[in-house]
Amino acid sequence: MTTQTEVPNLSALARTLLVELRQRFPAFGQCLPLAIGIDKLLLAEMPEISRKTLRVALNMHTNSSRYLKAMASATARFDLAGNPAGEVAEEHRARATEMLKERFKKEREQRNAARVAEETQRKAEEAQRRIAAEAEARTAKLQQLAAKFSVKGGR
Repeated sequence: MTTQTEVPNLSALARTLLVELRQRFPAFGQCLPLAIGIDKLLLAEMPEISRKTLRVALNMHTNSSRYLKAMASATARFDLAGNPAGEVAEEHRARATEMLKERFKKEREQRNAARVAEETQRKAEEAQRRIAAEAEARTAKLQQLAAKFSVKGGR
């Protein structure tokens, strides 16, 4: 069982590893579609990294919008040095395109929901101000009437 402190540490380690991979290997730095089995090549090249950290780092990289955009239009996969190492299957291109569409749709829905929430909040605040102003005006009117009648009653 993983604790909540392990997950952020694993994510942080994976992000650090990704920075190193981008600096060391052109395929990562240029965000090229990776060759099938790249994880095995990475483990052979960098035996000091843990499989778990590598898996998380690769997941972050291959699920990034930048990588998915590259996959959606690519025809070739690349090894660590950036050399062609196989073709991108049509189903992989289609999956990348679908994931991007879903991601953009979700982001658009979130923006729209946030916009609606902001508008609702603004209208509620406006209504509160209007109600407060009306109440203040009523109170002032009542005070004027009370003052008027108390002056007449006192004579």
